[in-house]
Amino acid sequence: MPRAVHGGSPDRARQEIGFLALAAGALLALVDMKRQEKAVDGVSWSTLLLVAGMMTYIAMLEKAGIIENISEHAAGLGAPVAVALLLCFTVAITSAFASSTAILTAVIPIAVPLLLSSHLSAAGLIAALAVSTTIVDTSPFSTNGALVLSNARGVDPRRFYRQVIGYTGGIVALGPVVAWGALVLPWS
Repeated sequence: MPRAVHGGSPDRARQEIGFLALAAGALLALVDMKRQEKAVDGVSWSTLLLVAGMMTYIAMLEKAGIIENISEHAAGLGAPVAVALLLCFTVAITSAFASSTAILTAVIPIAVPLLLSSHLSAAGLIAALAVSTTIVDTSPFSTNGALVLSNARGVDPRRFYRQVIGYTGGIVALGPVVAWGALVLPWS
């Protein structure tokens, strides 16, 4: 995880970025008071709450030690290539309901014991996990998919939602296999 400026902790960096974002928003609101209400009305609050909730959930899993526990169990399952495929599916399914960035930062520590105890290529596995995590961003439950749904104009919302869910289901089923086959298998 990236370090904060001046060698601080990653949590401190998140706090500083959050504070700066709030300060910038307040400053912009004060500069143009006439358009402030319109800007607030334009915020997709359901998307904002979904993303904030999922980031909080991932942070709670990390603090509770669940991520570390999963990583120890994953490394002990046996065949590293099969565990790599399982991790690709796990991150794809999880990322369909959460922020890809949050999932990716949580899953890298899970992969470390597997990489240390096997002959798998670190670059190949991390790339496959990254692809599996981000390829499902079309999900209406992830950040990008929720933004697409909330900003879709001129379409039947229910039909569009079902189409996006169907497409995401196909991507979740096929994407990890393709990423694993193209990025993990050739170097294992």
